[in-house]
Amino acid sequence: MTWCAGLPAPMAEEHAGPAVTRSQLASDIDALGVRAGGILMVHTRMSAIGWVVGGSETVVLALLDVLGPRGTLCAYASWEEHVYNASDWPPEHRDAYLAEPPAFDASTGEAARDHGRIPERVRTWPGAARSRHPEASVVAVGARAGWLTDTHPPNDGYGAESPFARLVECGGQVLLLGAPLETTTLLHHAEAISGPARKRRVTFRVAMAEADGVREATFTDIDTSAGAFAYEDLGLDDDSFAVIAREALAAGIGVRGCVGRAESHLFGAAELTAFAVSWLEERFSGDG
Repeated sequence: MTWCAGLPAPMAEEHAGPAVTRSQLASDIDALGVRAGGILMVHTRMSAIGWVVGGSETVVLALLDVLGPRGTLCAYASWEEHVYNASDWPPEHRDAYLAEPPAFDASTGEAARDHGRIPERVRTWPGAARSRHPEASVVAVGARAGWLTDTHPPNDGYGAESPFARLVECGGQVLLLGAPLETTTLLHHAEAISGPARKRRVTFRVAMAEADGVREATFTDIDTSAGAFAYEDLGLDDDSFAVIAREALAAGIGVRGCVGRAESHLFGAAELTAFAVSWLEERFSGDG
């Protein structure tokens, strides 16, 4: 793990290391290049930042400070209760889940905990909006939150009509705030829109909460778990998304910087997507 210059590696103790304040976070985020008035998708690893005074709430407030009243903050939320395949579970758990499956309600469904604390914090923020897709849902707060999340196709959750496409369309940015490069969810959008036709896909059924009750819906999309393509055939030395993001940085797309004591990265959404699409098509064009 690489730490920002001049700062000690974080310790296990709850209050170890220097305190990080809202104003410091805002200053560091601004210096990295986050644009006021823009749309920013954030991926965060809180433990990398340091001991933040006020915790996740302070992080969201600092991001909103930099984005300003015309800006919009968004995060990839998915859904904590969504599973592709309950057959992987112990039989008792699987049978109970299938007998009484939870229904996805965009207004109440908890964000996936694997994505850290910030998506759930944004989801529950006053005025927040959320797209109605149980696996690929995006949460947002700010001036264009409704526009960003309004439409989310059930069978192309990362594709051309998704919130990820609108992030690219409006010249948005992606901030990895102490989060590893492989967490760059926008790269699933690149997988979805790239040329190769032979992609791994999954089909799953989810109970959906509607105004008049609960209905079961079928979703088919690229496989975001195993990967949409046969990355294992490339002999990569790391996670495929980490490799793509590193090569984008080497090509001059995106910047590195320090936020608190977290090594962070900022990408232009359109530039990163274009690079990733080209990278994928170069390697998998024979598969379509």
